Amino acid sequence: MSIGNIIFLAIILLAAFYAVALYNGLVALKHNVSRNLANIDVLLKQRHDELPKLVETCKQYMQYEQDTLEKVIQARSQVFTANQQHNMHDLGQAENKLRSSLGQLFALAENYPELKANETFNNLQTRISALENSIADRREVYNESVNNNNVRIEQFPDVIIARIFNFKAFDLLEFAADEKTDVDVKKLFS
Repeated sequence: MSIGNIIFLAIILLAAFYAVALYNGLVALKHNVSRNLANIDVLLKQRHDELPKLVETCKQYMQYEQDTLEKVIQARSQVFTANQQHNMHDLGQAENKLRSSLGQLFALAENYPELKANETFNNLQTRISALENSIADRREVYNESVNNNNVRIEQFPDVIIARIFNFKAFDLLEFAADEKTDVDVKKLFS
């Protein structure tokens, strides 16, 4: 075997190892996105389970606020459906509705001193608020992993491997622009 053949064989082997490394990196990114979405799923499920308890506790005190309670339940259902379908666009919109209706519910609770003093309500409110913060944190991690995946499958030479093996871009979990602005407290109490 000549030196030219050995060099050619070495280049082919290096290219093959490099392609395998690129492929494995893309697989790791794809599974990282899935893992981060699963982490959000866990928190959404926990919150999904807590919301009926909160609504039921509020019903005992808030006889005249049925519309607000129904909005919370309806938004909860929309979040669940979008999450089951892994539709990030619809999930973002449903999350907006749920956060808005929860904000209204918590603002209305201020008008009911007996409800505010209720230990179950306070525990549920604290638990749901903590879950909301955790969801926001996990959403940020998810979006970062989606961004890393999407950038890598567009970069050269990764794009070659991504196209050959049909790696796809993922959608970011985004909330509406009004979710990112300051809350108008006067609106909540009107």
